[in-house]
Amino acid sequence: MGIFFSNLFSRLLKKKEMRLLMVGLDAAGKTTVLYKLKLGEVVTTIPTIGFNVETVEYKNISFTVWDVGGQNLIRGLWRHYYQNTKGLIFVVDSSDHDRIETAAEELNAMLAEDEMRDVVLLVLANKQDLPKAMPAHELTDRLGLHAQRGRQWFVQPTCAVQGSGLYEGLDWLSNELSKQP
Repeated sequence: MGIFFSNLFSRLLKKKEMRLLMVGLDAAGKTTVLYKLKLGEVVTTIPTIGFNVETVEYKNISFTVWDVGGQNLIRGLWRHYYQNTKGLIFVVDSSDHDRIETAAEELNAMLAEDEMRDVVLLVLANKQDLPKAMPAHELTDRLGLHAQRGRQWFVQPTCAVQGSGLYEGLDWLSNELSKQP
């Protein structure tokens, strides 16, 4: 009987491990998001050439987060990180009106890939503290998210520097991922 309860508790308390991919255009705030979640503080960053990878523990899930650079030349390499990805965090600079169409094109091209068909999508509408930041409903429209049929997605307004909205986004993501077998 003791072994039964021991096995039951270990299954209930064991952290589920998930691979997340975090991408977005350059200067969207991906690395700031990653280290705010990992360390609880803002670190001085330079443009990511390549990737950063960290494990973030949240609730009952251990996320391995791959933060991949967003410069134009690096975006072609994103597809090499798709395998075994359960969740996609797409970080958008909400104040970058000039490049929102480029962000939409990149996001929709990714989501059209076969390896990404079952991936849960969290869009972090970052930099909401800036004066001309687009609200979540406008970003949703401009990214074409309503056309995503059969996919779980959510847009979370955030300010990575302040940390606002990050944990609300992770709450949604962890809830969606915990429903998966």
